[in-house]
Amino acid sequence: MPKILITHADIVTLDPQGTVLRNADVAIEGERIVAVGQAPADFRPDEVVEARNHVLMPGFVNAHTHAPMTFERGWAEDLPLDRWFNERVWVVESQLTADDVYWGALLAAAEMIRSGTVAFADHYFYMDRVAEAVEQAGLRALLAWCVFGEEGNIGTDLPGTVDFVQRWQGAAGDRIHTVLGPHSPYMCEPRFLARTAAVAARLGVGIHIHLAESQAQVDNSLARYDRTPVELLEANGVFDVPVIAAHCIYVNEVDQAILARRGVTVVQCPNCHMKLGMGVTPVPALLAQGVNVALGTDGPASSNDLNMLKEARLAALIQKLHRADPQVMPGDLPLRMATQNGARALGWPDSGAILPGYRADLILLDCDKPHWRPRHDLVANLLHSAQAGDVSDVMVAGRWLMRRRQLLTLDEQRILWEAERRALALVDKDLTIVRAYQA
Repeated sequence: MPKILITHADIVTLDPQGTVLRNADVAIEGERIVAVGQAPADFRPDEVVEARNHVLMPGFVNAHTHAPMTFERGWAEDLPLDRWFNERVWVVESQLTADDVYWGALLAAAEMIRSGTVAFADHYFYMDRVAEAVEQAGLRALLAWCVFGEEGNIGTDLPGTVDFVQRWQGAAGDRIHTVLGPHSPYMCEPRFLARTAAVAARLGVGIHIHLAESQAQVDNSLARYDRTPVELLEANGVFDVPVIAAHCIYVNEVDQAILARRGVTVVQCPNCHMKLGMGVTPVPALLAQGVNVALGTDGPASSNDLNMLKEARLAALIQKLHRADPQVMPGDLPLRMATQNGARALGWPDSGAILPGYRADLILLDCDKPHWRPRHDLVANLLHSAQAGDVSDVMVAGRWLMRRRQLLTLDEQRILWEAERRALALVDKDLTIVRAYQA
């Protein structure tokens, strides 16, 4: 197994004590970290990486996104959520091909690696092609094929998603995990949710779903079923398996208690929530109940980028503003939400910290820049000063995916050309439909 020694780095470990080390080393053997602080005396590295004036930290985990929506970046702007979906996004998505999804996922993979993301939870269509992109890029991913019910699906139905789950579970050296992906309780009928939950339990896998994104969704659920969306999922067995629930903006105290008791991971997407005027996930209240809260970007059609460093920053700022309390979301909490909380939800609990025995999923950021100085507090520098472009090196499972800002697993120029060509062709084809719809 190859051995790598990273030397003279400043390390934000995100260990339980919040340890920050200066001018320290990390020794890696194979896919694991074997020492932090100082390498063992008998450690003989195959590669030595000089990391002076760099910060080393765990790589980011994007716990909810729709990666191939890179094709729709900038296509649906300044619209409320219902019009954003109905007039723009779903019109385009109905025309996607499997090849479109593959190139959109590769474009997302290049963007994620460049901004320090090492793993992501994707919820989209034609997921075999996303899995191919993940395998090629060297990232980790938890993949869910989105379905809407017994009919009206894109690419396959529930039995087809079962085939996908079984085909790709544990693939790429266990860098790919799979779950079921019903869209939401407002798109899926209760009977279908119950069926999906039963199938997930039989397969021994989890579910990735959208939940309580708007007050209208809650009101409609109460009017139709006399249950909130959270209560509806509880009643239909969805929480009997591990669940990642995206958004959870409109959840009352009873809902929050259910989420905590059933071990649901809630994913806040602050950039998307702000941009679409959706509201604020009650993160402090959820954390107080013991809920595992992670962060995601949502799709690039709503967030416009896949920048997890920005999501961590906004996760802190949106709560401080919303609660008028500068002490809320203190210290490295947002960074933990953007790394280890997501890694736990995606099925890699031994990732997301720089500790011996943990997976070597880490990044280096170049801090030899004006916006990093002075370095009184490296955590504050990372959260409030660093930029995604500061990421210089990315490692997953002990393998470099980016070294000195050069992508090593992807043909970036080919991806940029192919993705833009296909995205523009898709939009051009779609314009007639949109004009007819608006007329």
